[in-house]
Amino acid sequence: MYELDAVPDAEQVWCVGAVVLDAHGRAFLQRRGPDRSLFPGCWDLVAGHVEPGETLREALAREITEETGWILQRVVRDLGVVVYTGNDGVQRHEVSYVVEVGGDLTDPKLEWDKHTEYAWFGRAELPRILQNSPPFDQLLHDTVARALQT
Repeated sequence: MYELDAVPDAEQVWCVGAVVLDAHGRAFLQRRGPDRSLFPGCWDLVAGHVEPGETLREALAREITEETGWILQRVVRDLGVVVYTGNDGVQRHEVSYVVEVGGDLTDPKLEWDKHTEYAWFGRAELPRILQNSPPFDQLLHDTVARALQT
């Protein structure tokens, strides 16, 4: 497991991802807006960059609250790190976690200027992830599939 209280290497670009599961075991995803520079129109986790000097836990909690209004309660499981190069040419290291959050899961406070919709994805909905921007969609699909394993 990646140490949640560690500050990642400042020489690399690090991101955190949160897979929030509802009472039915479905994963929360939000669709990136068409004007986003990185992976426009793609489904995505609650995720974002780690600020310089910030721990992984701090970044995870900040991103969850900024993107949904929910509060990080507990990290349940580490889903590992993927390294990918975005359509902007920047290599990123993204560590994702299954998390429990506090707040109303039926009423996320999305950043509507950045996201156009949200949905809950179970196993049956996983193919919907693979509709926009390979290879990013495949990385997201695989992360969500790992999160849905019990």
